[in-house]
Amino acid sequence: MHQSEPHQTFHLADIQTRPRLLRSWERVRHRQAHWAIECLAEMFGVFFYCYAGLGAQAAYILGNIVNLQGLGSLLTIGLAYAMGVVLATVVTSGTSGGHLNPAVTLYWVIFKRMPIAKGARYIVAQILGGYLTCLVVYLQWKTVIKEAEGALVAAGSYDVLQFTANGPAGIFANFAASGTGLGLVWINEFMSDFFIGLVIRATMDPTNFMAPPAAGPWIVGFTYAVAVCSYAPLGLAANAARDVGGRLAAITIWGLKASGGRYAAISAITNIPATLLACAVYEFVFTDSSRVITSSQKEYIIGHRAHMEHKESGLRGTSIIDLEEKGTDET
Repeated sequence: MHQSEPHQTFHLADIQTRPRLLRSWERVRHRQAHWAIECLAEMFGVFFYCYAGLGAQAAYILGNIVNLQGLGSLLTIGLAYAMGVVLATVVTSGTSGGHLNPAVTLYWVIFKRMPIAKGARYIVAQILGGYLTCLVVYLQWKTVIKEAEGALVAAGSYDVLQFTANGPAGIFANFAASGTGLGLVWINEFMSDFFIGLVIRATMDPTNFMAPPAAGPWIVGFTYAVAVCSYAPLGLAANAARDVGGRLAAITIWGLKASGGRYAAISAITNIPATLLACAVYEFVFTDSSRVITSSQKEYIIGHRAHMEHKESGLRGTSIIDLEEKGTDET
């Protein structure tokens, strides 16, 4: 590997003095709590992603049940999930990398040598994020959900619709479209997830001139929108954290009737092998180490490397934060 030319970087600590309390916390964060902060970032990331999409799903499903037209559509759901991906990545990527998906984390474990224990923590945090988000959204929509359930009971269709994609439980837990064979549902899920996974891997390619780092969240977000708008009516999970977290939340609220039967395994697991296969295909077909790293990706890589070195200087006992405090005290 050729030695890169010197690149000057500036840290926040170089230009801004934070309050003493925050500087003290940053020492603890770097030395003892760094793994917990990364997990919190993943949990909040999934929260953002799910919070945006679930609200749109609730409006659409409940509006149809109580005959309030215009509260949403498949397009609004797709766009909501797209913006959720963008916002989640913007907020969390600098802290945890913005995986937001167990399949992405497993890619890092398998292809990027991420420690297995760290990957396991990420996945637990992601599922917890999906679970808590569903409970929060349920509380926000609880009054309308109860009204919709009452309408279903009055119409004599509660048992038919409640635990389907068109019922209140379908806001949180994924259910296959009525009458669709599980084999076709699996194909729909696998192909949609493969499609999303290939795009995710493409945005991570530092030689991809079409996908600078700042555009990555938008590209991935609108890929989710395409998948939701085109294939969600057939049954689509697209993210194991969203699916498993939502399934557990639905069971918490309505009991085992919301378990989803045999379809639950397809919606929970398919995303993982489909995404890993997509990443493997990208590695063998599209990755070429002879290509040039783009200037924006180079700056991105150097910035992250400088951040890690800055943090590690604190872990060794002397950080710029310490030196800044010393200088402030001497002044």
